[in-house]
Amino acid sequence: MKRRRGATPEPGCLQAWAAENQALAWRWRAAQSSGHGGASREVRLQRDGFGELLLRMRGLPAALPALPLELTVLYNSLLFTVGSSDSAIEEESEGIRQGLLRVLEACGACGQDLSTEELWQKVLQEVTAEELQAPLHRLGVLQAAWWLAASRLGSTTSLFRLLSKAEDPGRVHCSEGVNELLSLIKAWRVPAEEASLPLVQSTEDLKEILRTTAAFLQGLQELEAGNFPTALSLLQEAVGGYCSKGVLAQIYTCLGCCAQRMGKPQTALQHLKRALQVDFQCLPALSHVAAVYHELGETNAELQALALCYEALEKKPSAAASSSPHFLIRTELLVHTPILASLLRHRHPSEVKYLLAQRCLQDGRVADAVEHYLDFLALLQEGLQQQVPLDGSSALPRIPEVFLEAASALEQAGRHQDAITMCEEVISRTTDLIPQWRSGGEQLQVEERLEKPECLLPGPGLSQKKESLCCLAWRAAGYLHQGWAWAKLGESKEAITQFSRECLDDAAFRCMCLSVPEVEVLQKIKLLSLIGRGIQFLKLGRDKEALLDFQHGLQISPGDPAAASYLVQALWNLNRKQEAAAHWHKFSQRPLGEHGQQEGQGRPCPLYLVSCLKQAMFPHSESLARSVQDYLRTTGRDRAS
Repeated sequence: MKRRRGATPEPGCLQAWAAENQALAWRWRAAQSSGHGGASREVRLQRDGFGELLLRMRGLPAALPALPLELTVLYNSLLFTVGSSDSAIEEESEGIRQGLLRVLEACGACGQDLSTEELWQKVLQEVTAEELQAPLHRLGVLQAAWWLAASRLGSTTSLFRLLSKAEDPGRVHCSEGVNELLSLIKAWRVPAEEASLPLVQSTEDLKEILRTTAAFLQGLQELEAGNFPTALSLLQEAVGGYCSKGVLAQIYTCLGCCAQRMGKPQTALQHLKRALQVDFQCLPALSHVAAVYHELGETNAELQALALCYEALEKKPSAAASSSPHFLIRTELLVHTPILASLLRHRHPSEVKYLLAQRCLQDGRVADAVEHYLDFLALLQEGLQQQVPLDGSSALPRIPEVFLEAASALEQAGRHQDAITMCEEVISRTTDLIPQWRSGGEQLQVEERLEKPECLLPGPGLSQKKESLCCLAWRAAGYLHQGWAWAKLGESKEAITQFSRECLDDAAFRCMCLSVPEVEVLQKIKLLSLIGRGIQFLKLGRDKEALLDFQHGLQISPGDPAAASYLVQALWNLNRKQEAAAHWHKFSQRPLGEHGQQEGQGRPCPLYLVSCLKQAMFPHSESLARSVQDYLRTTGRDRAS
């Protein structure tokens, strides 16, 4: 490409600009040496200084003698623009574009209509001036940083191909199975820094940061795509790169998550513990440690990890000490993908407190569960709803469910009056949100919407109906827990009243024939309420009423072992022993699953109903079986004689 003949700055002007660039760069290096290099005020001063110098240089037409200095000032200016604003990494590539257009202008060419990728191709292939090669390569690496920050890995790879061809056209080759971008970055030769054109961040450092960033970003992409072996390899490459302790801990955390998804929990724990050794403030790693222990079934270790996480979150974090000079472009400014944000999401203390409560309740540590639930509800009063994300990433269930779980814990701890009070809170808050169930148009609209799959698309109408079903289930569960609590207090009549309140009218119950999760929960609550009321009828000697409840329960859930066993008991009490024996023989042939349910029945039961399931289990199976078997043997002998 021909060089353009144009106005050239006076030698004295060039010398003054070069001296100003040197002064600014040396001032920055001095600030770094004194420990003030990361101060935001110093960064802003340097940004303004280099920015003003660049504006003065661009006030004249582009000229080849001034371009090496101008591109160096542009390089330094952009570094400080990045350093002064974390978001600028996505917005300032226009400065690089203008620099390339100035290069073409000095050579008598133009490229206004070209994209940035095309502009780089034109400049690197057609501009042959030796004195421009090093400044252009430095600017190219800066462009690569911008593209990596935007996850434009393809554009970055193409740019490094161009940079490598410009150095040595015959050298670019990537073996099969080797990551091309990483190979290109490693092979790229850093241009020597000239003493007269000092840089505020060396290109060698920037190259290593780009190598780490490229490995980290690609590892995250492969992790998100489910290509775990490739992700593991790339993340391990990133571990050996150039980054702060905080970023290194993040990479180890991602390695742990990758190993966990590969079904290697022990390897995952090694990586996650390494993350905490590198940076003890990397609390997402501690959250993942708890998740891995949960997967392994090591409850003590899981609870210990959650307790440590909660304790750390409650404390005000101290600033992490930096173990390296302040870099204006750093890996943490270039890597901010959605999957990384998800893996490294910091939980709110209330979320961790809830997980502690939940896991204690699931593991039968009732006293600890009660303590954690009450602590959580105290946090609720502090307005945690404004502090916890509502995008589905939170571990928190709906608040009424937390109240019901707390009531379950209180009930199991023998604090029956407290459990009743807790449930009353749920009942009072949900009753006004439940529409009146009618057998007319409203009911038909609910059935039509839930029966048609196309109606399950997002929309205010459907969400309102589903919300009503949720409220109905929560209120019903509140009555159910109150019924069991009164039963434990020996108040059978009050228990029957609460169990009866849950029983829905026929119009609402018709909606329960539909198969959506909320309706299945309602069906389970209906069944448990009927069993609970039937048990109280048995205690009062009202066997016929008990029999009706157990029969109704079996209509809702055919083959339910608890309802079936109590049905046999009711028939036996009524001296209908032949019927009892026939039912016992029928139901005894079916295998039982968890909590005595028939295998393959429905979705997992909500945690707040698990204690009710246990209370509904028939406690006299062996004695009833012996009675029935004795009866069958006796009647068999009578027939034989």
